[in-house]
This record gives sequence, C-alpha cells and structure tokens, in this order.
Amino acid sequence: MSDLKLQILEQIKVAMRAKDRKRLGVLRLVSSAMKQREVDERIELTDIDVLAVLDKMVKQRRESLDQYNKAGREDLAAQESYELELLAEFLPEPLSADEMKTLITQAISETNASSIRDMGAVMANVKAAAEGRADMKLVSAAVRDQLNS
Repeated sequence: MSDLKLQILEQIKVAMRAKDRKRLGVLRLVSSAMKQREVDERIELTDIDVLAVLDKMVKQRRESLDQYNKAGREDLAAQESYELELLAEFLPEPLSADEMKTLITQAISETNASSIRDMGAVMANVKAAAEGRADMKLVSAAVRDQLNS
C-alpha cells in the first residue's frame, strides 16, 4: 500500500479520535475517491495514483470555489477553501515558476520539439514530473508560450 494512502487513512483515525467532523468528512471523501479508483481499475494505488486522485479533487474544488465566488455564496466558498487547504496537506510542494520553466525547457529538448504540433509529447513528458505539483492548465500555457517563441 502506498505511503500517501496510509498517511490519509491514519489521518482519518486521528480525526475520528478528535471528533473533528468537518475534517473527517473531507478525509472520507478522499478515501472514497481512492477506493472508487481501485475498484474501477482493479489496481492497488501507488503514490503517483493517489497524487492523481488528489490533483483531480483539487481541480474540482478550485472550479467550484470560482463558481461559488461568482454566485456570491460565501458559505459554500468557505467550505471549498477549507477542503482545498486540507487536500494541500497531502500534496508535494508546488513547483516554483523557475522550476516549471526549467522542467519545460528540459522536456522540449528531450522530445526534440520544435513547434506547437509537438505539444502533446512535451506535455506527456512534463506531466510525469509535475503531477500534483503544478496546475496543468498553467503548465500547458507555459509550454505553448515556449514552443511559439
């Protein structure tokens, strides 16, 4: 079993003992999402798989937070913010702008990319290293900029 999955399951136990219902609810959502992926794909999740699940959940929370803020629903926006903060505890340190640029430059040279048509190969290369550490939308925009220049 992956270390990250064990850490999340341990945090569920801690939240149960502390009677922290809000935290427990979010952690159970994470556990449920991991279990669903294991059942659907009939695999045992690795740390990379758990990061992908967490990354997907973070992306969903960001989109929901944006929608709630636009609609003026501060109560729901506060809940989404809380969930984002909790999910961030399990994600690795985000990439800095310099690290992302270096990673993209390295991927471009490794794939011998020369135009925007090679973006898929570059993104596949970058995604493996940036999983859970960067918003792939921002990475995509940065790759596009570097390939166009």
